Amino acid sequence: MRTDQTSKSSIYVIFCWCFAACGGLMFGYDIGISGGVTAMNDFLVKFFPRVYERKMHAKENNYCKFDDQLLQLFTSSLYLAAVVASFGASKCCSKFGRRLTILLASIFFLIGAALSASAQSLWMLIFGRIFLGFGVGFGNESVPLFLSEVAPVKRRGSVNIMFQLFITIGILIANLVNYGTSFLHPHGWRVSLGVAALPAVLLFVGSFVIPETPTSLVQRGHESKGREALKKIRGVEEVNEEFEEIKEACEKAERAKGSFWEMAKKRSNWPPLVIGVMLQVFQQFTGINSIMFYAPVLFQTVGMKSGASLYSSVITGAFNVLATLLAIFAVDKAGRRFLLLAACVIMFISQVTIGGLLLGYLKEANTLTVGMGIVVVVLVCMFVIAFAWSWGPMGWLIPSETFPLEMRTEGYACAVSTNMVCTFIIAQAFLSMLCRMRAFIFFFFAAWILLMALFVFFLLPETKNVPIDAMVDRVWKLHPVWAKFMDDDDEAARKTAAAVEQV
Repeated sequence: MRTDQTSKSSIYVIFCWCFAACGGLMFGYDIGISGGVTAMNDFLVKFFPRVYERKMHAKENNYCKFDDQLLQLFTSSLYLAAVVASFGASKCCSKFGRRLTILLASIFFLIGAALSASAQSLWMLIFGRIFLGFGVGFGNESVPLFLSEVAPVKRRGSVNIMFQLFITIGILIANLVNYGTSFLHPHGWRVSLGVAALPAVLLFVGSFVIPETPTSLVQRGHESKGREALKKIRGVEEVNEEFEEIKEACEKAERAKGSFWEMAKKRSNWPPLVIGVMLQVFQQFTGINSIMFYAPVLFQTVGMKSGASLYSSVITGAFNVLATLLAIFAVDKAGRRFLLLAACVIMFISQVTIGGLLLGYLKEANTLTVGMGIVVVVLVCMFVIAFAWSWGPMGWLIPSETFPLEMRTEGYACAVSTNMVCTFIIAQAFLSMLCRMRAFIFFFFAAWILLMALFVFFLLPETKNVPIDAMVDRVWKLHPVWAKFMDDDDEAARKTAAAVEQV
């Protein structure tokens, strides 16, 4: 198995990467927009008047002013829908290809944006979020797979991280839009929700520009189209060696084809499945989305005014983008494990310090001093920067490159659905947890970060510069823990071969 591929990164190919990554732009906008909207008084007055009254109450507990299950459902309903959609997206990816799945994602996004911006009732608003969730499920399933399958092996990490980069850009744009629309009364929130249609249009247009991946075409029996697609995305005519590897991987996948549960019973499939699922759990239980969803709410909790809290969210969003750019340049040089472990140290320190400051200085009815509030914003920025170069992009990159072809779409669907379940839990529970746990919620997330570091150190192999279809031989079989799961399959293969020879 060779380790490199002959390719030329043409303008067309780079545009294809960017258009596909617009799925991340849409996802990021959805993440960033909800927190700012739920902090707008006009929005609360129309849909959540009780929360508005509680927010305006001078003596109200700092930690509990936004504690409302329906308010949290506005944010979390998107991710519950995405859980269901991810399994439908898996089937669509396998049967109809990555490109069509991306097109469907854009259509769901457009419907969701229209319903959300024009909502006249809470349930219309929730239905809009559900359609956006379908878009997230289809987009988050297909886009990382598309990027991993079209990228040259030595650039796979940086190309795949474009998805996370566009997520962070979407979050930043959402924060900027929220800051601007907070001055538009009484319908600024409608503008914020409606602007979601713009990245959806980009994704819709992009779905007609990008090619289908060669792997998907060959897997569905279109070998000649697959070869031409490979020539197009590599920018060279000589692709025979790589194309033969794709065919071989597809033939193996076809022989191993079965239901997901049958594939999951195969012990050699357990390592990527465990890694893919646990990375999603850990990504969410860093506490990142409690910050990204509710950053304006969180900053208001520590005493900032509405405008200042939205402005602080813009600052954290900008650092998020810059740090993700750092990951693009570092991931294929420094490696996945180093970035994850270094980030755990910084995130742990940030969470513990924020928790300590709030525990010592923020009581139920007072506010932090301006200086202390700035310190909290700086610590949040440190946390976001560390996450953005590590657990943010790696949570999507590593599962997209480690699953064998025969269970790539199904396995990745498990990873995506796990991410959405955990995101739903955080979105639905964070404000209630903040009310009950107060400053101790940051120690709760710090404990998870410590567990994550141990998981990476002992169980996560390095996958940089390894061809996507060579992971078994060059990663799992060489790992001190996961190699044991490969032995049984190797033994079974040897027995089968010996039986055939005897016949």
